[in-house]
Amino acid sequence: MKKMKKILKIALLTLLVLVVIIGVYIWNAFGPFVKGAMSVEKLDDGLYYMEYKGDDGFDALMAKGGFETTDQLASYAMEFLSKGHYKPEMKTGKTDFGCTAITVATPEGGVLMGRNFDFPSAVGVVMHTIPEKGYESIATFNVEFYGFGEGYKPEGFANQYLALSGLFVALDGINEKGFAIADLMAGDSIVTNQRSSNPDLTTTGAIRYLLNNAASVDEALKLLKGIDMHSDIGAAHHFAMADASGKSVVVEYVDNQMVVVESPTVANHYLCEAKHNAGLVEGDNRYDKLCERYDQTGGVMDKKTLTEAIKAVSQPEVEGKFLGTAWTMVMDLKNPSVTYYSRRHFDKPFHFKLSRTNTPKGKV
Repeated sequence: MKKMKKILKIALLTLLVLVVIIGVYIWNAFGPFVKGAMSVEKLDDGLYYMEYKGDDGFDALMAKGGFETTDQLASYAMEFLSKGHYKPEMKTGKTDFGCTAITVATPEGGVLMGRNFDFPSAVGVVMHTIPEKGYESIATFNVEFYGFGEGYKPEGFANQYLALSGLFVALDGINEKGFAIADLMAGDSIVTNQRSSNPDLTTTGAIRYLLNNAASVDEALKLLKGIDMHSDIGAAHHFAMADASGKSVVVEYVDNQMVVVESPTVANHYLCEAKHNAGLVEGDNRYDKLCERYDQTGGVMDKKTLTEAIKAVSQPEVEGKFLGTAWTMVMDLKNPSVTYYSRRHFDKPFHFKLSRTNTPKGKV
C-alpha cells in the first residue's frame, strides 16, 4: 500500500510538473495576445481602444517577402495570432472611403496634424503598440477592412482577440518619434502593383511598417522605395505624411512610380502634376476649405483652431450623399500624442500619449 501511494504521489507530481510546463509554454506563446485582447475598451459609438506589447510579427512578415494582396495579409495575420495552428483563406471586400488631412505649425513652434477618416460604415480600433523591435505607435484601423462587418465589433473575447489583426494594418497613426501618416483615397481606381525584387506590402500594411521603422518623413520615403507597393481594396491611394520637423508631403503613385508632392493639405484627388486634380468631384470643396484656413492663418494654428478647421470638413452621415466621418484625429508631433473624436462627437475627446516609461493612456 505504501509503495502504491508513493507511485501515485510521483505520478501526480509528474503530471503537475507537466501541466505547469505546458501552462508556461502556452502563456509564453499566447500571453501577450491574451493581454492585448483583454485590454479592449469601448470609448464611444464606433470607436474602441486596445494595447499590445510584444512580438508584432512584422519581422517574420518581411522575412517572408511580405504580401501583395489584402487577402494574403489577412491570412498571415490569422496564422500569426494562432501561432501557425490556423491558416485560413481570407476574402476581403472592396469599399470606397474619403478623407482629409492638414499639417500646421503652432504658435509655440510645435507641429500638429489633423485627419478625418470618412467611411460609409466603420468600427474603429485605436491600437497602442509597443513592439519588441520598432517604434511605439498609436494607430487606427477599421475592423470592417477585412469585410467582417457589424458582427465583429471587438466585444467578447473572440472578437477582441480577432482585433489583434490590427498589428498588421493601419489607416493612420503616429509613432514615438513624431512621425505621422494617414491613408486617403487618391481619386480613381487605377491600382498600384510594383514588381521588383523588393518585399511586397499592401497600402495599409505599409503604413504599419512605416510607423514601426520611420522616425521622419525622409526615412519613410527611403523605406517606401525599398518595398513594392500594392493597392488595397482595388483603388488608388495616397499618403499624407509629416514629422516633428514640420516637413509634410503627399505620396502618390502614377504608373507604378512613386511621386512626392510637398503639401500641408490633402483630400481625395491627385495633387501631383502628372494627374493634377484627377478624381476631384464637382461640389466637393473640402480641400479648398482646408487650403483657405491654412492661408488665412499662414499655416500657424493652435490645437483648438486646427480642430475647428478639420471639424469644418468632416462629413455628416447622410445616406446616399456623404461618407460619414468615422473618426477625427488631431496629432501632436513634437510631443507625440493624439486626440480622437468618434463620429463627429467633438464634445467627447479621447487623448493618448506615447511613452515607453510613463502611463501610455490618459483621457481628457
